[in-house]
Amino acid sequence: MGFHSTDGDKILPPIPLFRSGQRHGSEFINCALQKWCAGNTIQFTRSRPYRKNDNCCGKCRVEQKNGSCVRNFVGYDRFCDSAEQDALAAVYRALCPLLNYFIPTTKLISKTRVGSKIKKVYDKKALTPCQRLLASAELSGQAKRDLLGRRGLYNPVELQQQAHNAVAALMALKKTKELEGTASLATAALHAV
Repeated sequence: MGFHSTDGDKILPPIPLFRSGQRHGSEFINCALQKWCAGNTIQFTRSRPYRKNDNCCGKCRVEQKNGSCVRNFVGYDRFCDSAEQDALAAVYRALCPLLNYFIPTTKLISKTRVGSKIKKVYDKKALTPCQRLLASAELSGQAKRDLLGRRGLYNPVELQQQAHNAVAALMALKKTKELEGTASLATAALHAV
């Protein structure tokens, strides 16, 4: 279910969080995040350099969702400046509740290698992440009521429209930036001649 902020607002997922797995170097861990995790007794773990398959259970699921969800909406472009980051945040504001509360997915149960092929077995029934949490025995009754209350705040049709509008705004911003970059390169080439 995801975090919304790390600035004083204690927005935690409904299940206990014990560890944050970092696959990149320490330059990606800022002081605010480190302080927030220390204050909430969340341990940092890191994989060894050049060993991308360390701790595969956690990372593979996240990367799988990045590929199947995020990349389908915003592609593989790099968004660097603050205007692009704000536009990307607008995409996530609509996309996260849409994916977590309304779009069902099948869960991988097992993977077995048969010769050179890999056989994957999935759940028979597709559930949303919210439905999986509600079916979990680890969640308290109050947390389940909170989840149901949060789900009731959203309209899936409006969320989908907001997500598509936000993606369109992000792509328009990216295209404008690319056009400005091309124009400045052409101007520089003319001045060099």
